[in-house]
Amino acid sequence: MTGGARGRRGQVIDGRFELLEQLGAGGMGTVWRARDVALHREVALKEVRPPAAGPDDPEAASEGSQALRERVLREARALARLSHPHVVTIHHIVDEGPCPWLVTELVRGPSLEQRLERGPLQPRAAARLGREVLSALRTAHTAGIQHRDVKPANVLLREDGSAVLTDFGIAALQGAAAVTATGEFLGSPEFVAPERVRGIDDDPASDLWSLGLTLYVCTEGHSPLRRATTLATLAAVLDDPVPPPVRSEDLGPVLEAVLVRNPADRPDAAALERMLDDVAEGRAATPYLPTETSMPVRPPFAPPSPPPPGPTSVSGPHSSESPERDAPGKRRSRAAALAVVGVVVAAALATGGAFLLTRPDGKSSGAEEGKRSARPEPAVSDAKKPSTTPSPSRKKGSEPDESEEPTDRPTASSRSGSPTAPASPANTWVAQLGSVAKADGTGARETMRATLSRKADDVRYVDSDRYASLRPGYWMFYSPGPSGGFPDGRAAAAWCGERGLSSSKQCVGRYVSDDAADRGYICAPDRSRGTGRCER
Repeated sequence: MTGGARGRRGQVIDGRFELLEQLGAGGMGTVWRARDVALHREVALKEVRPPAAGPDDPEAASEGSQALRERVLREARALARLSHPHVVTIHHIVDEGPCPWLVTELVRGPSLEQRLERGPLQPRAAARLGREVLSALRTAHTAGIQHRDVKPANVLLREDGSAVLTDFGIAALQGAAAVTATGEFLGSPEFVAPERVRGIDDDPASDLWSLGLTLYVCTEGHSPLRRATTLATLAAVLDDPVPPPVRSEDLGPVLEAVLVRNPADRPDAAALERMLDDVAEGRAATPYLPTETSMPVRPPFAPPSPPPPGPTSVSGPHSSESPERDAPGKRRSRAAALAVVGVVVAAALATGGAFLLTRPDGKSSGAEEGKRSARPEPAVSDAKKPSTTPSPSRKKGSEPDESEEPTDRPTASSRSGSPTAPASPANTWVAQLGSVAKADGTGARETMRATLSRKADDVRYVDSDRYASLRPGYWMFYSPGPSGGFPDGRAAAAWCGERGLSSSKQCVGRYVSDDAADRGYICAPDRSRGTGRCER
């Protein structure tokens, strides 16, 4: 075997596990079917592949073995924390030799990759499989674990056809230090999320991108971002458009919703599960409507050399609040993409931040939707955070005092000398223009306000924590509309359209109130994505 593998057929590991046959091999080693002679059952043994090193560099080989050992122990700890029917079960660790062995349940079936060699899946079958893998990911994310390598080879199929997610070998527990060698790329380039290539590595939405690409391969029959080399593949992940699905039928809109490069524009796990449920049960997926845009993705590091000539932006190619975000022909140059890739590979995927969205479904928001955390990067100390927490003595939704939120008050920029709107938008329809996480600090807030003020009149913002109908943890930017506010969501959406803000990612009508049940009252100008609920 290659890579220094030490297992052989008939070998007994730890005096208990007899190796019977190889089941597969990957970047971290070989998986064996084995017999547990003590319990008289068959199990799977993962034999870790020691790092390649020349005989004249024993120190490097020792350091590599230690790093690989830590990675295997990390996989074991990650799996031990999860108990889920669609996550492979771990039985035992054998810490024998330079690297340990993982003993897990034996899944008697092929991998999804092997199954797809016989042809693509039907959309409903793919949606059912995706729903099972998503259920496993949601359990892992709740436990603070991200998989980071969701792909067909890491999805096993039981004899009944159900999916099992395996190979958490590069999963990182929250708060755990990365165990990577300099220049080593962990994960499969064609399935990795673009923000992870840029170094933003702590957003669970990245696993959803990888799941989306996996489902794309299931139904379309090919990998849309695979290129001839690793660097070319990473450049494609960063910059090339994902071809629209043509064979996926009702699953197509789901794939298009999740395969967007800005994680803030993707449905969260709960919304994605509802969409997959629809397709799996033979219904058209409920249209996904982004209702809170965030500041654009920003690289967490500066390039070591000046960028090539041409337009530049800290927001990346898919700024949530740019009118040209989805326009054809606006991608960055290939040279710039390759420069980013080179820095990322050399830096071994530095960590970054996360973004959030909501979607309307006509129901109360529930506890889960309110718990997705805002992007942690950059960190802002308590001393530097704006004082936006409402006073305990003031009721939610009542008019704030001057010290709490001066930007809620009428401004001199009200249009055409018409009477100014009320200071508080409670119980009114507004035109929501965007939002930015409070954790990003006042600098990000002021940047967003300046940008939006070039697109619309009388731009204001509120602390979303004050209104139950808004997602907590944000400054929400809006225009109050004409005197007396908008009569309904359609009027607010029409106001957006009149100003060229015709995408649901740029402007929507939103009802602001103290009632969490009102969170679903959203009306968008682009009917192709669904109009939400326009009248209360």
